[in-house]
Amino acid sequence: MMDGICDNADILNTAPSKKVIQSDNIDLSDKSLQVDISDALSEKDKVKFTVHTKTTLPEFQKSEFLVVRQHEEFVWLHDRFEEEEEYAGYIIPPCPPRPDFDASREKLQKLGEGEGNMTREEFTKMKQELEAEYLATFKKTVAMHEMFLTRLAHHPVFRNDHNLRVFLEYDQDLCVRGKNKIEIFGGLVKSLSKTTDEYYLSATVKDVNDFFDQELAFLQQYHNNLKEATSRADRQTTKHKDVADSYIKISTNLLQLATTDSGKLERFLTKIAETFEKIRKVEGRVASDEDLKLSDTLRYYMRDTAAAKRLLVRRLKALHTYETANRTLEKARARNKDVHAALEVAEAEKAQTEACEKFEQMSDKGKEELTDFKTRRIAAFRKNLIELTELEIKHAKTHADLLKKCLLVLREE
Repeated sequence: MMDGICDNADILNTAPSKKVIQSDNIDLSDKSLQVDISDALSEKDKVKFTVHTKTTLPEFQKSEFLVVRQHEEFVWLHDRFEEEEEYAGYIIPPCPPRPDFDASREKLQKLGEGEGNMTREEFTKMKQELEAEYLATFKKTVAMHEMFLTRLAHHPVFRNDHNLRVFLEYDQDLCVRGKNKIEIFGGLVKSLSKTTDEYYLSATVKDVNDFFDQELAFLQQYHNNLKEATSRADRQTTKHKDVADSYIKISTNLLQLATTDSGKLERFLTKIAETFEKIRKVEGRVASDEDLKLSDTLRYYMRDTAAAKRLLVRRLKALHTYETANRTLEKARARNKDVHAALEVAEAEKAQTEACEKFEQMSDKGKEELTDFKTRRIAAFRKNLIELTELEIKHAKTHADLLKKCLLVLREE
């Protein structure tokens, strides 16, 4: 846990683990496997998450345990689910984003460099704003990692995965290292290959099911819309933060002006400066709430939509394999009916049957997953947008009340 913020560097070393995002879209009525991140510690370029698990499932050795995990281990767990053929028909919960505090470091550095150009009071207020921004980023990072584990723990199939049990129960380091430059490059090439496969399959494989064909077209457009909306929401949040920073400078300058002009004007300026300082805090909360309830919701479902698209691409790939197996079987049957041809036909029939079963299983399970995805998505947006609207009204009323009180005081002077 965080001790205290002493200087510009200290805030980047440790931070508390207060959660701001709950698993709103998860059915929490099942208490047989409960996972949360009870603590977290930021150390320069890494974050250590304390994962707390309570369970009544017999597969686990104990009913409650704590393990410490780093981001790379979350990535490792996500990759195990992505690579498991058994889960090809499921939407794999998106991997939590890598902790990134570079923006906070850069702002703190610039603040330190410009300390000589501002008053001590203005510097202190700016530093408080950056500290609050950093802590909000840290808490969201913790919450996103917790959401990933919560979705796995409450999924009827994923919760029984061996790798998930190892992640939750093994109390030693999993010996998962970060990727080197060659592996990062290889991952980029693999990602480009997947994108190429997606375009190729979409262009060459005609889906036999209108439901999936329509879903793929919808998700592609929906993902693009989410991406644009997220970008615009982020810009809006940034503008609110800029306004809050401007209030700091206005308030500080009014106080300085008040010291040079004694009498009634001094009291007027002081009161307005105090009001602007209070409004600055309200504006900061507006930015924080919009970032949490709007930007983060859009950003999360942009990743979740990408995960749903990967399910559909995997299904198209299975369909392509099935169609190829059908053509191979037809060619084998068209050949001469000798012994070798009979063996070839038998092997082709087996491959065709396996491909057919896999494709049908993926189709059945995929339809269930996509239907559930729509339900989760609607519930999440409805809840967060209602809460955002309520918060916006609350902050607007507070803002108006502060101005009204300031006006009453000024009129009484």
